[in-house]
Amino acid sequence: MDTAIATVLTDEEKAKKEKWNSRLLTLYMLFWSVAFLVATPIAIEMSGETGSFLHNLYLIMTSPSKLVTDYFNIGGLGSTLFNAALCGLACNLVMVVSHTKPTATTLAGYFLITAHCFYGLNFINMWPPFCGVYVYCKVRKLKFCENVHIAMFATALGPFISDFLFRYTIGDAYVFGEVHITALGIVLALLFGLATGFIVPALLPGTTKMHRAFNLYKAGLAIGILGMFVYAFMYKTLGIEAPDALSRDNPLYLKNGSSYGDFMTVFFAIVFVLSIVLGFLLNKCSFRGYEKLWKSTGHNADFVRSFGTPLCFINVGIYGLCILLYLNFIFLSPIGVGYTGPTAGVTIAAITFSASGQTPRNVWPIVFGYSLLNAITFGICTLSGLPMGWSLATQGYINGLAFATGLCPFAGKYGWKVGTVAGIVNAIICTSTSALHGGFVLYNGGLTAGLTALILIPILDFYEIKEKFTDEEIE
Repeated sequence: MDTAIATVLTDEEKAKKEKWNSRLLTLYMLFWSVAFLVATPIAIEMSGETGSFLHNLYLIMTSPSKLVTDYFNIGGLGSTLFNAALCGLACNLVMVVSHTKPTATTLAGYFLITAHCFYGLNFINMWPPFCGVYVYCKVRKLKFCENVHIAMFATALGPFISDFLFRYTIGDAYVFGEVHITALGIVLALLFGLATGFIVPALLPGTTKMHRAFNLYKAGLAIGILGMFVYAFMYKTLGIEAPDALSRDNPLYLKNGSSYGDFMTVFFAIVFVLSIVLGFLLNKCSFRGYEKLWKSTGHNADFVRSFGTPLCFINVGIYGLCILLYLNFIFLSPIGVGYTGPTAGVTIAAITFSASGQTPRNVWPIVFGYSLLNAITFGICTLSGLPMGWSLATQGYINGLAFATGLCPFAGKYGWKVGTVAGIVNAIICTSTSALHGGFVLYNGGLTAGLTALILIPILDFYEIKEKFTDEEIE
């Protein structure tokens, strides 16, 4: 009898804990959305966008957006932040209306949406894939509240929607800034969104098994494969010339050196510090327990369930500050870019799974792998007299590393040496994978990380490389 009561009490405590964690995650995602919204008028004033804000927002919403489309350039600093706020608040509203109980995976989906809002996702092209998953849930009689995260991941195919709506059906007649929507374009966009809703959930379980959860950005492989198929049919099979990514001469952006480094550094620093403070206060004014989280391998991890939401907020803040420091360090390189729209986006993308696997401890070997490849390449180029064509501050490698951090379970389970190799392999292929889908998959980094895992896992198995660390002592 006593045992039964104890079990009931334990279950009740678990239920209360899950409810508390969900509420905190809901408020935390709202905090990010409000942060984007509050930063918008400040950004408009500081960047001189006052007279062109609405027009710039219009350009963001109505322009094709394949990789790499810099919304700071297409629109502006303030309009891009407002786009992120709109999409973020839309996610907040959907979760409330659908009675979603957010988890670590939901937070990851939210982070990916807001990250992509800086270089390809907007308030228009996010909805068809989102609604496609909703229809899928209705047809399959599933609860949408338990599949919201899949809808969020599916929005990574947003560039296909924009292309169908604004460019694909009119071909060479497309002119930047002029909108010509056709009935066929609308039909194609809606049909693609609907198809996405049914195909992505079907691909996810299989691709996850393929990389055995060693790629935290697991939906990237599934969505990347789908994007490859659609792009191949749209352009290669039908013999249509694929378009280039959009760009324009934005005088305000050029005036700032095509970078809003100071503003975005301060913005992210404030958000990350507030995350640490919030977690510290909610954790009874202490960092107690963070050492255990820090030591996690990151493999099949759910920090929210294992350690609680407050420690997750602390990890987001500390890990986020590490990413911010790294970016500002590599910006010292004479070769590369600064705080562009894509750079701002991948700052968020890099922390996507900081509540379910990523920590500074298991990510640093991946970063070291990128740095080591850069040093090796520099040495080879110097000895052979070839020009050095890239640096760690080159946009493709900034984006690549942000998503390569999802390979951190390799370092967590096998040690830093294997983690370093994972970083090197990923860095070698990170600028080549977008050609497979024509740049229409915003989750390209997740695809690259998935392919890296598919290369490493069979090699580790074949040579019987043993795992060095487990999470048993942490659990």
